Amino acid sequence: MWLKKVAALLAGAAVFSPAVCGAATLIMQIEGIRSPQGRLHYAVYDRVENFPTRKGRVATGEPDVTGSRLTIRVPGLKPGRYAVAVFHDENGNDEFDQGFLGIPLEDYAFSNNATGFLSAPSFEDAAFSVNEPETGIVIRMTD
Repeated sequence: MWLKKVAALLAGAAVFSPAVCGAATLIMQIEGIRSPQGRLHYAVYDRVENFPTRKGRVATGEPDVTGSRLTIRVPGLKPGRYAVAVFHDENGNDEFDQGFLGIPLEDYAFSNNATGFLSAPSFEDAAFSVNEPETGIVIRMTD
């Protein structure tokens, strides 16, 4: 009898564990990719002070580009506010190539299709809410 109670208690604990409860999936539709070459680097941020740097990313990835659109699923996020930065590493050198005065040589984009003047947009301009169970956004690459 006590074994059944313990088993029921453990089963209930698994249902309400943090890994299961409160997890959300971000679904990003990236559009306007110029060529089917290279990889698309993305980073998801949840803090103003880290956006868009290499530190403090809560999720990253580098899927292969196969066409003008790419759908990316980012599971396991806590509901909250996030911002995304992406760039198309068309030449496959794992760098965001820039020319004279930091002018981008590769396409890039931010969530909310936010833009900045001579720099990345602010976290607030790019921020959006992620809710359970799924949140979808569309990001259009620059040309």
